[in-house]
Amino acid sequence: GFDCRLLGYDPLVPSERVRDAGIEPVDLDELFSESDIVTLHIPETESTRKLVGPRLLGLMKDGARIVNCARAGIVDEDAIRAVKAEKKLRFMTDVYPEDCEGVKSVADIADIMLPHLGANTYEANQMAARRAAEELIDLDERGSTAYIVNRDIPEGLDKAYCDLAFYLARLTRAIAGIGAPIKMIETSFYGELEPYAKWLLISVLSGLWKGFDRLNDYKSAVKFLKEMGIEYVNRQVDPEKGFHNSLTLDLIVEESGNRLQRTSIRGTVTESRLMVSRINEFDRLYVEPSGSMLFCIYDDRPGVIATVSRRLADLGINIEDIRNPHDSKTNRSLLIFKLNRPVDEETVRSIGDEISAISAISVSLE
Repeated sequence: GFDCRLLGYDPLVPSERVRDAGIEPVDLDELFSESDIVTLHIPETESTRKLVGPRLLGLMKDGARIVNCARAGIVDEDAIRAVKAEKKLRFMTDVYPEDCEGVKSVADIADIMLPHLGANTYEANQMAARRAAEELIDLDERGSTAYIVNRDIPEGLDKAYCDLAFYLARLTRAIAGIGAPIKMIETSFYGELEPYAKWLLISVLSGLWKGFDRLNDYKSAVKFLKEMGIEYVNRQVDPEKGFHNSLTLDLIVEESGNRLQRTSIRGTVTESRLMVSRINEFDRLYVEPSGSMLFCIYDDRPGVIATVSRRLADLGINIEDIRNPHDSKTNRSLLIFKLNRPVDEETVRSIGDEISAISAISVSLE
C-alpha cells in the first residue's frame, strides 16, 4: 500500500512462500541494516529474549524506527537507551514488561506508547469466532486435533520417549550442522514405540525447529514438512534386530556443492534416563543427551584425550563424563565430553585444529 520494499525474516517459512506474499526473504542482519522501519511479530522465548540488543541496533540506519507489537522481552530496553540519541532511533510499542496501570519502564525511550488492544476490535472478534467454529468442525468431521491445547500423551506411551525424541532431534541437528538445509528425515521406532510413530514425530520436529509447537498434530506435521520441501520416511522396523523400545533418527542435509550428508543417531530410555546408544558408526555409547557436550571425531592415535583434557583444564572447565568409542573399519574415534559449562566456538575450533579433528562441535542441551 505504501509502494515500499518489503523485507522479511522467518527461519520456519520457506523462501518461496515469503516471496509469494510479496516479501523479499533476507537474513536478520540484512533486515536490520537495510530497513527504515522494523516491526516485530515473534513470540518471546529463550532464543528471542533481548534479541533486539546492541548488535542488531548497531546495524540500523540513523533515524530508523522499531515497532514492537509482539512481546516486551524481545527488545533490550537498556540497549535502546544507550544508542537512541546517537542514532536518532524512534521506538514505538504497545507491549510492556508489566501489564498494569502506572508508569511504564519504557516511558523514557518510547516515542509512542499504545495499549495492546489490536484483538479488541469488531473485525478481530468476528474472525476469532469464525476460527473457533471452523476448528470445532475440523475436530468433529475430520478428527483434526491440531488446536487442542490439553492433549494427553496416549495411554501406553511413556513421556520419557517424547523427551528422548526431542533431545535426539536437537543433538542430530547440531551434529549435522545447524545451518545445513534439511532435505530428508527418516525415523525408525522399535518395540512398543512403533504404534506411536505419528505422535513421536511431533517431538522430533519440535526438537529440530524451535518454533514448531509440540501441541501440533500429525497432519500439521506432515503439512509443515511438505511446505518446507522436506521428505519424511518412517521406516518399517525389523524386530529381529532386538532394538527394544528405541528410536533411530536420520537427517539428510545438503552441504556445499549440493552434496548430501547423512547423520544417524539411535537412543533409548534406561532406568528412567535418556540415553544415546549410537551416533553414526559409533555404537554402544550410552551417554545422556543433556547439559554441555563436546564432540570430536579424529583419526585414532594415543594422546588425544590428554590434549583435549589439558585444554579444558586450562580454561577451568570440568569434565563430568567421557565416552571414547572406536570404529575399526575407518580407524576413527569419537571423543565425547560432558562438561560443567559450554565451550565457545573459537575454543572448539582451536581444539579441533590442535588434534587435527575431522569434526569438532560443542552442543548445549538444556
